[in-house]
Amino acid sequence: MTTEDRSAAVHAQYESYPYPARDPKDEAKRLITGSPSHLLEISHYLNRGRLDLTKPFRALVAGGGTGDATIMLAQQLSDAGASDAQVTYLDLSTASRGIAEARAAARGLQNIRFMTGEIEAVGSLCPGPFDYIDCCGVLHHLADPVAGLEALFTVLAPSGGMGLMVYGELGRRGVYDVQDAMRVLGVGLSDPARLDMVQRLLDGLPQSHWLRRNPFVGDHFQGGAAGLYDLLLHPRDRAYTVDEFLDFVDAGGGRVTSMIAPAQYDPRHFLQDPALIEQAARLSTREGWALAERLSGALTKHIAYVVAADRSDDPIARLDDEWRAAVPSFRDMEPRAVAKGIGPGGELKADLAPGQAYRARLPKLAPEIAARVDGQTSLGRLWVDLNAALGLDLDEEQFLEQYRMFHYAFGDINRLLHHGMEG
Repeated sequence: MTTEDRSAAVHAQYESYPYPARDPKDEAKRLITGSPSHLLEISHYLNRGRLDLTKPFRALVAGGGTGDATIMLAQQLSDAGASDAQVTYLDLSTASRGIAEARAAARGLQNIRFMTGEIEAVGSLCPGPFDYIDCCGVLHHLADPVAGLEALFTVLAPSGGMGLMVYGELGRRGVYDVQDAMRVLGVGLSDPARLDMVQRLLDGLPQSHWLRRNPFVGDHFQGGAAGLYDLLLHPRDRAYTVDEFLDFVDAGGGRVTSMIAPAQYDPRHFLQDPALIEQAARLSTREGWALAERLSGALTKHIAYVVAADRSDDPIARLDDEWRAAVPSFRDMEPRAVAKGIGPGGELKADLAPGQAYRARLPKLAPEIAARVDGQTSLGRLWVDLNAALGLDLDEEQFLEQYRMFHYAFGDINRLLHHGMEG
């Protein structure tokens, strides 16, 4: 199959099987949220916690599919009262665009501009500049992923950043074996016949096959026809190790500022022996990320926040001299529920992936801190309130010792983020 034929096949796939399958009626019941492109994350990871939505804000969702990132970001901007904010949706599939438009209409969102076209032509279709660009699950389907990333950087504002997602190689073990098998077995068949054949192939796979043993991918079980096709019949699909992904971003003109969620890329969470943990602590950031991927084996995708290579500043919100102005917020968690679920001086327990437990020590004041993380209260105010409510006399160093432990526990799994910091 030629490059042109393969590109036409990719286009035809998303016209016939818009992915992921979404029903606009479901917008009345829930907002799908995730990473990247959550508004709290954009502020924390790309704007040092200083995203000012009283100023114009322009975002591009490149390869918007059926609309998850577009709808999430547009709704969050609307809820934040960002009156001069606009999200531009771009996708080559008119069928996918139709679903995204119907979802936006169901919510009454007026801050989205819909465009049809290819990412490679973004410079002429959507010249920007954009303060933020989302590109998830798309670059790994292009004929030239580096050229696609380079095109996106041409429309990114100098102070802007991107949220990217590409497939992770190690977590998708077995997927490409089945794809290769179907290229042999499905020659000359129509799409309905190929879907039927791949399902029969799955039903008969031996227990020894990597895909049958892989608990980390599930579109062939729960994604319907669109999910099954996208996972196992895609005409152009590749995955990356961490090292390959970092090289790819570098070749496209960018640099990664953070992998999401950070805990998934910290090898210390996959090691028990103190000597091994000590060895891992000596690694460079890149070496640590790559080691964590090998130790985990569960990373089906790599999510990262990225800036242009020539942007020299640190875009992540840090608890430096401005810590009093920082406003902590839980991402998609209710403060009182968090406070009730943890005990003083206990542990935070979560799952990074099936079979991979996350454990982090919590400070003595964790329940009291959690109850006050309301997305409105600054750390300076929280410090004062804690002392007053509990009859304490914590000085700055004592308070920060408690809060830093709390922040590490929740922040490492991308559930505690900072905004509202002074510029």
